[in-house]
Amino acid sequence: MPDEIKPRSFRCELAAGVATITLARAERLNSLTFEVYGELREVLDAMNAHDEIRAVVMTGEGRAFCSGGDVEDIIGELFSRDMKGMLDFTRVTGALIASIRKLRRPVIAAVNGVAVGAGAVIALACDFRIASETAKFGFIFPQVGLCGADMGAAYLLPRVVGLAHASELLFLGDKIDAQEALRIGLVSKVVPQAECVATARALAERLASGPAFAHSMTKQMLESEHGMTLDQAIEAEAQAQAVCMMHPDFRAAFDAWKEKREIRFAGAPGAFIQAKR
Repeated sequence: MPDEIKPRSFRCELAAGVATITLARAERLNSLTFEVYGELREVLDAMNAHDEIRAVVMTGEGRAFCSGGDVEDIIGELFSRDMKGMLDFTRVTGALIASIRKLRRPVIAAVNGVAVGAGAVIALACDFRIASETAKFGFIFPQVGLCGADMGAAYLLPRVVGLAHASELLFLGDKIDAQEALRIGLVSKVVPQAECVATARALAERLASGPAFAHSMTKQMLESEHGMTLDQAIEAEAQAQAVCMMHPDFRAAFDAWKEKREIRFAGAPGAFIQAKR
């Protein structure tokens, strides 16, 4: 891992083009502290400058993905703050979600257990969610007297599960299990707990072996087109695709197809994709 990406409050490892972030406060269900919030954002922002990082996995140690803000480290301290202090904090939490969405790498959440509060929003902000059979999701803010729309949840969740499901989750704050999350489209796959991280890593390695420049463009367009009209989106995609056609990966794929061999995209860490005719 590059020198500037060496956090103190969680683990971050790089192998085969995949950076794996592991929240490592298992005894506290990987709850977030002020330090973790800040370091996560800094690490994610720094990753954009390192081409050797081609995909990211986020997970938690032990039986939880992330249980949200730590009751003692964060929640208790907030009661001593005035309105400005509260707003400073809520902007910090939202900035973490923005960093996940702005990272021009595919991000996979390996939801190995409980993901509630801020933990649920972090998983939501990732591009893919692989859930273990023991996973539970809960946007539990209303249960403690807070707005269900926190850290961008009301923006992201309807895009993933639709307005009706999002309204139910954000108004009621109920926890749902992995199978219900799969049914409504919150996760893409449910696997045994012991296979959760490995499944997410396998997906990340597949993405890492693919066209990194094109994946970066795909993430950018998915983010940018939300507020566009259809005509604007078609034009934006025309320009994006033309840029990708000028990248060496496009010619590499064509040459591999002609020669009936596997494709090696620029910078891919050893893995290949089979060219199909």
